[in-house]
Amino acid sequence: MANDVLSEKQTPSRRFAPLGVVFGLLGLLLFAYFVRRAGVGEIAGGIQRLGAGFLLILAVSSIRYIVRARAWSLCIEPPHELRFRDAFAARLMGDALGNIVPFLSAAVSEPSKAVFVKDRVPLIVGLSGLAIENIFYALSVALFIFTGTATLLLTFPLPKGLRYASIVTLIVTLLIIPIVYLIVRLQTRFLSGFIGYLGDRGVARNFMSKLKPRAEALEERVYGFYENTRRSFLSIFALEMCFHLAGIAEVFITLSFISPVAPTLTQAFILESVNRIINVTFKFIPLRAGVDEGGTGQVSKVLGFARGIGETLAIVRKGRDIFWSAIGVLLIWGRGHRLTQTIADQNEKQLS
Repeated sequence: MANDVLSEKQTPSRRFAPLGVVFGLLGLLLFAYFVRRAGVGEIAGGIQRLGAGFLLILAVSSIRYIVRARAWSLCIEPPHELRFRDAFAARLMGDALGNIVPFLSAAVSEPSKAVFVKDRVPLIVGLSGLAIENIFYALSVALFIFTGTATLLLTFPLPKGLRYASIVTLIVTLLIIPIVYLIVRLQTRFLSGFIGYLGDRGVARNFMSKLKPRAEALEERVYGFYENTRRSFLSIFALEMCFHLAGIAEVFITLSFISPVAPTLTQAFILESVNRIINVTFKFIPLRAGVDEGGTGQVSKVLGFARGIGETLAIVRKGRDIFWSAIGVLLIWGRGHRLTQTIADQNEKQLS
């Protein structure tokens, strides 16, 4: 009986698996195309110039995990407490799962982090803390993308296609920021309402009826945190902005090694904001293969960098992601978690 139920719960993931394979293959094809167009020799030369500087990049990139883990810890409601080291390890493991599982990376990565610390805090507490932290993160990303895109538009002459894409990005971020703020400020029961709407119209009615109380409990915790700990707003938001500052520093350091022309902080800022757009838009493609090389390469040319620099930057980012994903997988293995069991446990907890 239990096996039958578990099999039913895993069916959606199996249904999306072919899409994950398709997007992964498309990403690899795009990756090969943009690398060939940029020039294998130019990219290899840039990586060679980077050399041991990659260790510095790894050190700087660790700040991104540190500040978001700390922000998650601050989003845990008293009397519960999530130690920083547990939050840090869970974030590494969850992001590793997100990079391993194609197409459903966001659906697997975030909830699994709460599963990894369920021996420290109750699952619903970990999930609500993650939801709160992700709200702060979403606001910081929208603000960062808006300012980066505005800087690109105002500082550099752009091709028509890139200019239109930048204007659309500005409009979207201008809409996202007030919408997220109003949802939290007015305590709109958006998630549970949407789930109830689907259930009332016969969409997976049994599943939605079980999921709706969970969503309501999650919303209560999120809005309760907002009401009781507003003074933490600035400290948590500052941590999220440190995530982006570390990204700018990482891009600047990478370009300093691989580019024959010394970069500026403005260029690094714009390229990191483009990286955020790519991460948000193409999260379903493993490691953003192909789209990162194409997007970063296109913008780097506009910024005045030599051929292959943007593509090399994107490849170095992949090396960084693979390194941290390997650490996350080692942590999962070291704690006795099997990947398939972790995903099954996550789904079981959400549906019980």
